[in-house]
Amino acid sequence: MRAGVADHLGWATVVTVSADHEVVDRRRIELVEPGVPNMPVHHDSKALDDAATAALVAEVRASIRRATARALDQLARDLPAPVRSLSLRTWPADFPTDVAVLRRVPWEARADAVMYREELAALAARRGWAVHRYDTKRVVDEATAHLGPMAVDVLDGVRDRLGPPWTKDHRTALAAAITAG
Repeated sequence: MRAGVADHLGWATVVTVSADHEVVDRRRIELVEPGVPNMPVHHDSKALDDAATAALVAEVRASIRRATARALDQLARDLPAPVRSLSLRTWPADFPTDVAVLRRVPWEARADAVMYREELAALAARRGWAVHRYDTKRVVDEATAHLGPMAVDVLDGVRDRLGPPWTKDHRTALAAAITAG
């Protein structure tokens, strides 16, 4: 099984496929516990100094680890075969980690999203799942090239077979899972 993730701030759409590109599971997962700020750098730290922001980020990261671990464990339990890979939206390898830097433009607009992806990647790696990173703007084209003549049926026919909900996030996550194969 290969899982593709289209993440947002605090939640994600996950689509899991078999080796023959059949959608086996699709779900929304929560990436942070209820009541915990979902944007500690971009939004929730505006009135805080760097030390307080760092503490808030640490608190949110711990919550992300707990909530996401529960969601990934549940996903693994629900699937008919083991997860082999998790595909995530990419982020720059040299993305800063210093809170003082993260609070400045242009980093503050992406810091929270990168935090979720880093935690997802770490949790997947701990489970022995390969972690693949994809470019959102290119992943559907890459999946189409990979699938060849089957692309229309696999990427677009699935909506007719499964019914709603099937959104752009589902399609992106499906394409990401396929390109990891």
